[in-house]
Amino acid sequence: MTTIQRIAGRLSDIGEGMTVLRALPTRQRRMVGAWCFLDHLGPLQFAPGQGMHVGAHPHTALQTFTWLIEGEVLHRDSLGSEQIIRPGQVNLMTAGHGVVHTEDSTADGQRLHAAQLWIALPPAAADCPPAFEHFPELPRWEQDGCVITLLAGSFAGRTMPACFHTPLVGLDIHSPAGARCTLPLDPGFEYGILLLEGAMRLGDERFVVDEFAWLGSGADSLALDLAAGSRLLLLGGEPFGEPVLMWWNFVGHDRPAIIAAQRDWEAGSPRFGPVAGSNRRLIAPPLPWSEAERRVEG
Repeated sequence: MTTIQRIAGRLSDIGEGMTVLRALPTRQRRMVGAWCFLDHLGPLQFAPGQGMHVGAHPHTALQTFTWLIEGEVLHRDSLGSEQIIRPGQVNLMTAGHGVVHTEDSTADGQRLHAAQLWIALPPAAADCPPAFEHFPELPRWEQDGCVITLLAGSFAGRTMPACFHTPLVGLDIHSPAGARCTLPLDPGFEYGILLLEGAMRLGDERFVVDEFAWLGSGADSLALDLAAGSRLLLLGGEPFGEPVLMWWNFVGHDRPAIIAAQRDWEAGSPRFGPVAGSNRRLIAPPLPWSEAERRVEG
């Protein structure tokens, strides 16, 4: 690696007394390929009688990607999907034109550790029909003293069988006893790493939990020195090449798309249908643009 940018994640309050470490987007780095959002939740031990309960909320023009490390979470959405996700599994929801979902702990007092990511859809797919997929088994192998799980895309002759709309890759790398792991990279991809547990060295630089390392592009290999018990996410993809706007839970390619989505959500449009079993609907914060801007662009 010729360039490594160290980016400190920021704490973000997501309600219900929960905070997450937000690694993307930041002022220093908005995206890694099509990966446009990365939250690290936990490890968190809920007190008796407490748990994660995220009310119904909408998404557009993105795919939500949930990777669970500890705990159990129930996903419900406006498509009628109802799916428990367990450790080592992935939920992938394609919002496209619009979808609504909820997320709840399956029991209060649980321990929870997860990563929530968003993948921006390119303009040609931004308005596609919504969909939901659950992946209970993922490609997993041992290499150089590490357990590697392929979360997304293709890597080392293996493919995660999900539909993505731009070339990308995601790996979970766990080093139970500590290791030096060397991985092949695609020079045409840009890459980033978020350390979830433990500590690691990239060259002469040491990184600790919740520090994000931006690696850039052009390299054909990566050497990781990992302390015992370390776990990280390696994300990569072709540079997106399209302007992306993010506001609240919406992704769009221009302001009118975001404005229309928020107005539809506030109006109770059929675009954002009900979620069975949910009686709580999140309220969108006010749009960040003036009323005059909204009249012109919306």
